[in-house]
Order: sequence, then structure tokens, then C-alpha cells
Amino acid sequence: MNSDKIKTSTQVGLFVTCLADLIRPQIGFAAVALLEHAGCTVRVPRNQTCCGQPALNSGDSASTIAIAKTVIKTFAQDDYVIAPSGSCVDTVCHKYPELFRNDALWAGRARTLAAKTWELTSFLVEVMELQQVEATYDGVCSYHDSCSGLRELGIHDQPRQLLASVVGLELKEMNENNVCCGFGGLFSVKYPDISTRMVSNKCANIGHSGVDTLLGGDLGCLLNIAGRLRREGAPVRVFHVAEVLAGMTDGPAIGEGESGS
Repeated sequence: MNSDKIKTSTQVGLFVTCLADLIRPQIGFAAVALLEHAGCTVRVPRNQTCCGQPALNSGDSASTIAIAKTVIKTFAQDDYVIAPSGSCVDTVCHKYPELFRNDALWAGRARTLAAKTWELTSFLVEVMELQQVEATYDGVCSYHDSCSGLRELGIHDQPRQLLASVVGLELKEMNENNVCCGFGGLFSVKYPDISTRMVSNKCANIGHSGVDTLLGGDLGCLLNIAGRLRREGAPVRVFHVAEVLAGMTDGPAIGEGESGS
């Protein structure tokens, strides 16, 4: 990712992601509110599609290439491309250039897109240098570090820095907050027993921490954890970090009245 800091207002394209669009649109609205608060002009292309991660993970290179070309063309005009998902950003930043390694034209375009694509909280803190938000949340929260965000993009301190400015919010770290929840896209489909054990372990750590809210930056992980928490009857609410930072927590939490995993 490009680390150049832009002080002036700039146009960003919001990559909403499939899960947010289909299951939790409020995350997209929260992202827009946060980006505008930071001084950005936000464009949300109507013709955007999936990043291609499911096809890529299943070995369907032809479909992934076709999807990637659409994404590259869709966001060509934007100064930055922002997504509220570490896994989608990892796909665009690291998988796209490799996908087109034997195509000189598209490899260059893929690298251009990768250089301007950022995960939401990372962009707000590192590029826009946002230090605080105007939000209130009355709760004790723990943060789940998703695999792609933490290991591939180095996202850890950025969301916590912004959460520290939320009035009324207490952040309490759970044990093994950086351990996979077992979702992993197709991993949970191919290895359901292992996946279930992993998310059960995650929920046990959440319960032992004594928090009433779980936050995270990847909706796939959050749906997986929220579904298990609900099955176990745990009184823990789950929100995407953008929803809390934007003050959009009045409605149902993730998994409340929704089709989670």
C-alpha cells in the first residue's frame, strides 16, 4: 500500500464488499460517514462487484481474472479505494498483481489499484491522520483481529486508536484475540468440524473476558462469531468497528434478526 500522506480533500471510491452489501449495508453507510468526517469526497460505484476472493480460493482462476478486471476498471478514476474489510483489501493489494503476473498490461493496472487501496481504519489513521471520532458507545468491548487484516496488512493499532476516542467505550483485550475464528472463507465449508471448534474456542475467550460487545473489521469473521455466540446463548453484541466509530449502533447488532453462520 502507498504510504504517501495526502493532506487535502481527495476522492475515494468505497468498495462496499459483497457481505456488507447483501447482509449488513449499514457498514457501508458507516464507512461513508467516517470518510466524509475525515474530509474525503466519497464515490460508491453502482457497478462494483465481488473482489473475486471466493473464486480465487476455490481455484477458479478464469472467473477471478474476469472479476478482477471489472474491479480494476470500476475504480480506475479514484485517488484511493477504501474497503471495510481486511480480506478484500488483501485480495486486491496482494493477489491481483500476482494474478496478472504474465500479463504486462493488466499487471500494471493491478499494481496501480493495489497501491491506492486501503482498509478503512488504516486509511483513516495513516493517510488522513484522523485522531478521534465523534461517537458514543456505552459498553465494554473486545476487538477480534482478523487473519488477513492483522497478518497481511498490519492492522492492529489503527482501530484501537480510533476506538479510544469513543465516549463511554471501554476496550478490554481477550485472550488470543489474534487467533483465527475458523471462518476463513471456504475453510469453514471444507473443514466444518475444525472451523466449529475454532469459533467455539473464540467464543469461550470472549466469555472469559467479561465483555458485552465484540468488534472487528471483517464481516465474515463477525458473522461466524455472532452465529456461534447466539447458538450458545451468550449475551454479547457484535458490531463492525465502523458502526461503532460512526455512532450507528441503535439498531440490531450483527446476528440479531439476520442470517449469520
